[in-house]
Amino acid sequence: MERTVTVERTGTEILPSYVQGSWWVPSALRQAQGPESHAAVVRDASTGEVVTQVSTEGLDLAGALEYARTVGQQSLGALTFHERAMLLKQFAIALTERKQELYELSKRSGSTVRDSLSDIDGGIGVLFTYSSKGRRDLPNAKVYVDGPVESLSKDGSFLGRHVYTRLPGVAVQINAFNFPMWGALEKFAPAFLAGVPSVVKPATPTGYIAEAWVRILVESGLLPAGTLQLVSGSVPTLFDHLRLGDLVGFTGSASTAERLLRRRLTACVSRARPTRSTPRCSDRISRRALPDSTRTSSSSSSSSRPKPGRSAPRSAGRSSRPGPSTRSSKR
Repeated sequence: MERTVTVERTGTEILPSYVQGSWWVPSALRQAQGPESHAAVVRDASTGEVVTQVSTEGLDLAGALEYARTVGQQSLGALTFHERAMLLKQFAIALTERKQELYELSKRSGSTVRDSLSDIDGGIGVLFTYSSKGRRDLPNAKVYVDGPVESLSKDGSFLGRHVYTRLPGVAVQINAFNFPMWGALEKFAPAFLAGVPSVVKPATPTGYIAEAWVRILVESGLLPAGTLQLVSGSVPTLFDHLRLGDLVGFTGSASTAERLLRRRLTACVSRARPTRSTPRCSDRISRRALPDSTRTSSSSSSSSRPKPGRSAPRSAGRSSRPGPSTRSSKR
């Protein structure tokens, strides 16, 4: 079926987010898109021409996260590993059919054809790979059984067995500018296969490429409700809304990571109620999470200090494990 190209940008538009099942832009900025707006301007890396503008002013981030935890969890929970894996394959096919649109758009980020081959075809390849692994390595079931039944009593009257089940929350995926498709799909694919809905937050300079591939998947009609959302712009209050069972995956610079960790620290301190037996949340983060340059401990070393610069998304992909994410005992 012939499709209309939908990834062209005029430069005056606000880049939409896809949240709670629909496309969203700040309503105030629709009427007043000018110097007084709070939108960040994104330019063509080669010509300097304005490609789009980015803002999340007024976006209901808490609502988007809750939509993933409820609607997204219900959608994925109804599917087996093999059904999720087959959907990943269908996503890959849908993107392959329209990848030339993505190649054209990618030129505006300064990417060469070879760069786009790694990002676009690499991202599509990730979907095919996790689809194959899901059908080959995982059962056609909703839980993954870990080992045989174990006897927990001498007479065999008390038995136990471990199973892996999906986490009950949402996977928030913050991505770098240099691989807006490959880096994002390396996080999305294993989360989807594991049954955890995703909220994707692309880097602002190339967020329009992420919006394009998400739009293609939305227009395909293949996405189960609530399983993929896109936030085009900053998420300063993100850590205020996260809770037990949620995940954050991050690929980017050390400076961006430090800003996120400090926001996490602020959110944690505002909620923490320490007791004598429980160390404060702020203590745990300041000692273990912040870069070495911000630690006060004399044991910190420069060798473990994060280095600035690009962070390739492949490292994030290698750490992702297909399949369920939590382990429980079934007796």
